[in-house]
Amino acid sequence: MSRKPKLEQRQRQTQTLTMTPELQQAIRLLQMSNLELQAFIAAELERNPLLEIADSDEPEERRAANRDEAETPAEEPAQESLTEAFAREAPSEARMRSMDMNPAEVFEPAAPSDQPAAPPSPQGETWRGAGGGGGGRNFDNAPPDLEATVCGEKSLREHLLEQVELSFFEPPERIIARQLVEHLDGDGYLREPLKDIAARLGAEPEMVEQVLHRLQGLEPAGVFARNLAECFRLQLADQGALDDAMAALLDHLDLLAARDFEALADICGVELRELPGMVERLKRLDPRPGAAFAPEPVQLVIPDVFVRSAPDGSWLVELNTETLPKVLVNNAYRALLKSGGARKEDRVFIDDCTARAGWLVKSLDQRARTILSVAREIVRRQDGFLTRGVAGLKPLTLRQVADALGMHESTISRVVANKFMATPRGIFEFRYFFTTAIASTDGEEAVSAEAVRHRIRSLIEEETPDAVLSDDAIVAILRKEGVDIARRTVAKYRESMGIPSSPKRRREKKMMRKIRG
Repeated sequence: MSRKPKLEQRQRQTQTLTMTPELQQAIRLLQMSNLELQAFIAAELERNPLLEIADSDEPEERRAANRDEAETPAEEPAQESLTEAFAREAPSEARMRSMDMNPAEVFEPAAPSDQPAAPPSPQGETWRGAGGGGGGRNFDNAPPDLEATVCGEKSLREHLLEQVELSFFEPPERIIARQLVEHLDGDGYLREPLKDIAARLGAEPEMVEQVLHRLQGLEPAGVFARNLAECFRLQLADQGALDDAMAALLDHLDLLAARDFEALADICGVELRELPGMVERLKRLDPRPGAAFAPEPVQLVIPDVFVRSAPDGSWLVELNTETLPKVLVNNAYRALLKSGGARKEDRVFIDDCTARAGWLVKSLDQRARTILSVAREIVRRQDGFLTRGVAGLKPLTLRQVADALGMHESTISRVVANKFMATPRGIFEFRYFFTTAIASTDGEEAVSAEAVRHRIRSLIEEETPDAVLSDDAIVAILRKEGVDIARRTVAKYRESMGIPSSPKRRREKKMMRKIRG
């Protein structure tokens, strides 16, 4: 006989961490840069009809009045859905009909907006007011201003294809030339091997090589090169300055990078004193001949915080309000929609948009406050940098700032990511002010690693050919200045700055003195 299962009731307590969608949104906003934030806000404005960007010219009293008015929505006798509300006759059209006027007689059918279309001029030309596009004439019937005409910049591809059409008349050669143009990078180099291009086109490699040789004669000089040496060779040949000595120099650019001038002079068959002139000729060449036609977009750095000195000697830290979008919830519009007796699904949609808009406004405000708090703490701790430069930079960690502000270290890490501070000494990323500490020899306050690197660079720049400092000598100088540092640390910092070792520096300085003497 089977036993009947026994029912029991038990109580268990557990603790879990739940990331709500609102918290996830706040975390994402905190680590966004100002450009990413603007893109995010633009996307939210498209999705949420209750969000709007506040007009900076509108007085705060008027905005407050609009918010108060939204709290007491007007009563609508008609009960209609959202679809019916948007299908109502436009106010401008209703006013026209009340005056027994035909809107078609007032507005041009092809006009893109509610503004009246411009009347034609007696000459049949288009009249354009302020802000009108190029072409045609203005109200004074004067020719358009050529300086106001925006001209599109010609790309490298367009510039070369125009020359291809005039230089290649045989169809097979023209097809190969066009394909080689398509394979150029932004600097004008041909990186892909010719055999791969020939195999893809089903052409003989020798024919592709011949077409490439002709393409290398196009303007600008140096395009279609496969490496830096060939790029310089093409430019020198175009200038008529490619002799045997320069050709040998281009074949041994590795010796030039290693500063082995004696070996390079022997290979080129020139006197040592002639070598600087050859190097100067190389410096006048363009290593990126295609960059002028296809410039890469420059990413501008927009500071999130401004730091300026106050009359009393302290520092004022202010947020860059231009990077903070003033997002508001249009309560008047929300009240209008809800007062019209909307359907259930419409009310659910409106309530969801209201909740998301409220959280977004709150998250943006919290983001601004957090950035400002972290920036003020950084400025307070790095006062020496603002007054004395890199030498006054102090060691600083994320935990120190987090403990001072009562925040979590991960929060500080998100704040300093992709944020920039404009100071009297330039624009710096927040992370620049966080450096590791190097102990002092006298037991006093530690020294910033960035300040030590700056000091190493300055010591090496002050060297003379007869007194080149070794890593041990730099260690001795730094220890006399109160910095407890090891030799391997000096070598690591020196290599990270691209500075060669003391034997190479000594040989280079003596060689340059011999050349100049």
